[in-house]
Amino acid sequence: MLEHLAPGASADLMVGFETSDDAAVYRLGETAVLLTVDFFTPMVDDPYDFGRITAANALSDIYAMGGRPLTAMNLLAMPCSLPPDIAARVLQGGAEKVREAGAVVVGGHTIDDKEPKYGLSVMGVCDPDAVVRNMGARQGDTLVLTKKIGVGILNTALKQGLETEETLTEVIEGMARLNRAASEAMVEVGVNAATDITGFGLAGHAHEMAAASGVVAEIFLDQVPVWPRVLEYSREGVRPGRTADVLDYLAPFVAWGPAGPDLRAVLADPQTSGGLLMSVAADKTQELLDALEAHGEPGVVVGRVVDGKAGLVNIV
Repeated sequence: MLEHLAPGASADLMVGFETSDDAAVYRLGETAVLLTVDFFTPMVDDPYDFGRITAANALSDIYAMGGRPLTAMNLLAMPCSLPPDIAARVLQGGAEKVREAGAVVVGGHTIDDKEPKYGLSVMGVCDPDAVVRNMGARQGDTLVLTKKIGVGILNTALKQGLETEETLTEVIEGMARLNRAASEAMVEVGVNAATDITGFGLAGHAHEMAAASGVVAEIFLDQVPVWPRVLEYSREGVRPGRTADVLDYLAPFVAWGPAGPDLRAVLADPQTSGGLLMSVAADKTQELLDALEAHGEPGVVVGRVVDGKAGLVNIV
């Protein structure tokens, strides 16, 4: 409650939902408090992996804004008919991932629901002057992406029995990997804007960044890192149900260029716990790539920022 602030302290909303930023930011005196929430239905069969991946995804919003997670609260919906050890494994996976992030689970809420769901409400902190937003990309910037895309398509292949958790081990570990190292590298170097790639795919989140920044994003199609077999599955129509909705939403904003229908579905593929998309000054690009490598995080140049109608994305 604001009335309990120390004398002389201030509390101001710094970032709301106006530009689709990854977290709300509230200033409490000399600290910026970052607040976010996210939850999913299962994307994999193993309850422990479901917990890990979902926690990594929720924590990612804090990392995308240059923050440090401090606390998390569980949001769990499970049918009472399921064995208790399934819920326990989900919560264990989430708790271990939160602990890996240096944060702590402080409670949560559970309900009985026919369809399992799990997520986290996360609170983090940041220097108010160092908050990284999805607005601020500048003409001439380079766009750098961490993590390959296409996990939504591969998760769909898993649900259809075309893949197993064994064949997708590397993909599952990629989804469960925190964006902590990428965020630390980003903060060290200094970028102009950043966001994480989640439900609207690479093209969708590039559009949000471009719109918030008043610029155009150019995506270099042949440089976008994609998981193996993703394009083949896209050609066969193995895609998340939301892909069509994302493509419809993006239709006014994206000039697809050389990307035909199959590649469009990959670029619009809803990601679970995707990587960070960062807009960095051209003369800092190599420094950022080096910092990412030093932190053990791959980074790839996937585009640039150009002048033009705000929010457009050109695939070239």
